[in-house]
Amino acid sequence: MIHSLFIINSQGDVFLEKHWRSVISRSVCDYFLEAQRTNGNDINPVIATPHHYLISIQRGGVYFVAVCMEEIPPLFVIEFLHRIVDTFQDYFSDCTESIIKENYVVVYELLDEMLDNGFPLATESNVLKELIKPPNILRTIANTVTGKTKYWFQYNLIYFQTICRNTYWEVGGFHFSSFFQTNIHLH
Repeated sequence: MIHSLFIINSQGDVFLEKHWRSVISRSVCDYFLEAQRTNGNDINPVIATPHHYLISIQRGGVYFVAVCMEEIPPLFVIEFLHRIVDTFQDYFSDCTESIIKENYVVVYELLDEMLDNGFPLATESNVLKELIKPPNILRTIANTVTGKTKYWFQYNLIYFQTICRNTYWEVGGFHFSSFFQTNIHLH
């Protein structure tokens, strides 16, 4: 599915990137930027490169470029990218470069919740608002007055991280496998 997401401004600068499976170099965006230079704003939403597929949308002067390693239905990815932008607009009232940079911690949290290993997981706004509290003016004022910084634990009082590990072991010529799962409770 989606291996990486690059968010690019109108000048062609990558100002935010998120990787789910493997880290893909920013140089993959050169194909997209070349298409932007040659075609202006009339960019083909699907660009096939030798090793990747770039699927993109443009909203609010910002380009959202999803990088996929295998051929998948492009409308599915395009719809998901629009869902990401709609969620950002729901959380921040707009989706521009400055707003994304201002709220990058919440943006990364939303992307983590919306995709699991590159597959869409939680895309409904009401579900996401239960998991990640949207920033509001009162919280911003309180943080400014108290001097608190914008870290993820201020938005989530309880955060669960699941660490899964599959361990193989051998006793007397028999092979066994155990699956360990740990939940870490942070305040």
